[in-house]
Amino acid sequence: MSLDPTSLEPQHFLWDFADGVATITLNRPERKNPLTFDSYAELRDTFGELAYTPEVKCVVLTGAGGNFCSGGDVHEIIGPLTKMDESGLLRFTRMTGDLVRSMRACPQPIIAAVEGVCAGAGAIMAMASDIRFASPDAKTAFLFTRVGLSGADMGACAILPRIIGHGRAAELLFTGRSMGAQEGERWGFWNRLSNDVLTDAQELARQLASGPTLAHAMTKRQLDAEWHVSIEEALDMEAEAQAECMQTNDFKRAYEAFAGKDRPEFKGD
Repeated sequence: MSLDPTSLEPQHFLWDFADGVATITLNRPERKNPLTFDSYAELRDTFGELAYTPEVKCVVLTGAGGNFCSGGDVHEIIGPLTKMDESGLLRFTRMTGDLVRSMRACPQPIIAAVEGVCAGAGAIMAMASDIRFASPDAKTAFLFTRVGLSGADMGACAILPRIIGHGRAAELLFTGRSMGAQEGERWGFWNRLSNDVLTDAQELARQLASGPTLAHAMTKRQLDAEWHVSIEEALDMEAEAQAECMQTNDFKRAYEAFAGKDRPEFKGD
């Protein structure tokens, strides 16, 4: 069953679709947009369904009210977790991991547009996005250790070191301290700092949406797949991936456009 991007009415976040770009806005601004069991599940399912929604070319993920996400809701998640048995806890932790899995598996590039608080699961969602923009006031904390948990949460020990390096990731995951926006940009966590982060993220999203979407999906897939292989294997994988892209109509149309000194029109086929 495919998702209709023009008529989606989610219960736990805002959804906007225009010009091939879907904007997901976490919308509990009075609490700095914390997640609940239900919002985790709805986000997981939505990103999963995007694999079957070719009308969506790119996704922007943001938060309402000047903050991105404060993590799991203290009263609606943290409290109930202290009363669960092991099987219930494992169901929850696997579900949260499935949100990251869905974000990484959906073919569309995801751009996080982050303001203010970006903590816990919020920091993870920013981390799991493909591109990250932040406002100068953004404060990011992988704060699990501050509530007696390990930094090994939702893929952080695998993904964060690949973005900022092992030593920097270890410091953030051991201490749970906040990383300022300028520090995060210097370390490579943020692609860009912006005073109008949502506008800039949506501008880039529209640019990507007008590009070769099948090729973008291939790039996203290979960025993940090639973490686990040698350079020799990666060269073979990329040869096959590029040969597949060379069979698309987008590639043929681009050649004809360039030959005719025209601008290529990409249709995602």
